[in-house]
Amino acid sequence: MNFDVSFLPKAEIEYIKAYKWYEEQLEGLGERFSMAVEKQLNKIVKNPYHYPLKKRNCQECKIQLFPYIIVYKVYSDANNIVIISVFHTSRNPKMKYRK
Repeated sequence: MNFDVSFLPKAEIEYIKAYKWYEEQLEGLGERFSMAVEKQLNKIVKNPYHYPLKKRNCQECKIQLFPYIIVYKVYSDANNIVIISVFHTSRNPKMKYRK
């Protein structure tokens, strides 16, 4: 089954801000962050139910080498995966699931 991936506007903003912050710290680091996110998104698309269910029927996938997780929901009837948040792990965990 092929799934489409879409980002909530908040998640897209988080992703872009993180990319820009890493790029400001060191040229090319933002690109490495982006590649790490894409790698995990590909894993999610291939096997969206691999990661355990958490609060509010969301699942979480850690981004390797960076202190971020991807919070997402699977809508199997629509073949869609919605990215709820690209969440920095130092933030208040209660904020992960807010849309």
